[in-house]
Amino acid sequence: MTDIVQDLNVTGEGDTTHFGFQTVATKEKAKKVAEVFHSVASKYDIMNDVMSLGIHRIWKRFTIDCSGVRPGQRVLDLAGGTGDLTAKFSRIVGDKGQVVLADINNSMLAMGRDKLRDLGIVGNVNYVQANAEALPFPDDYFDCITIGFGLRNVTDKDAALRSMFRVLKPGGRLLVLEFSKPVLEPLSKIYDAYSFHLLPKIGELIANDSESYRYLAESIRMHPDQETMKQMMETAGFEQVSYYNLTGGIVALHRGYKF
Repeated sequence: MTDIVQDLNVTGEGDTTHFGFQTVATKEKAKKVAEVFHSVASKYDIMNDVMSLGIHRIWKRFTIDCSGVRPGQRVLDLAGGTGDLTAKFSRIVGDKGQVVLADINNSMLAMGRDKLRDLGIVGNVNYVQANAEALPFPDDYFDCITIGFGLRNVTDKDAALRSMFRVLKPGGRLLVLEFSKPVLEPLSKIYDAYSFHLLPKIGELIANDSESYRYLAESIRMHPDQETMKQMMETAGFEQVSYYNLTGGIVALHRGYKF
């Protein structure tokens, strides 16, 4: 597969949906999300480290460990952003394998491509601009799909999960790494205070953009909880779906298989 740039305009059914805590026309959400990530792309990696105190690296390492990816396999890093997971998968699959870094946002995709090439990661990585709701890949194509901190921004999550199921090989696995619902009430209160009061201020200070990080905090609260996410994956066709709560449920890793 050569480098592909493909921007699919696909939206789910229904006239309205949520954009953070706002209600917007369904056809407008993808554009609004795109504006957020165009704005934050250049500071995305710095903000990830600051916001999570570097813990996002542990979450991603755990995702890699749960992927079961082996040399020679084909991996889709969906909503892969600046390519943290892609970089690690590239080393695992080796010269005979392939990793596709896909993102709907061309600013994020460009940042990822530049970052990985600066690291000397070439040859087994391709870059595709695509909408998760209608992935431009053949059926039964990938051994593993990951989507890290991206599903909550998708307009029609059910359509995206069905699309992922279609392009996954039988025996393959999907891993969804996403912010979720804290399992301890005291932690939840602290997390809320941080998200809605401190996070926008950090965004203003580092990225000169408080509104985008206010949206990110709101989008986390609108994302399905752990059990609902598990049921959605099962409805899309995945089997043996399970999840791990990380950092007290602030983040959850869901894993499901296609048989």
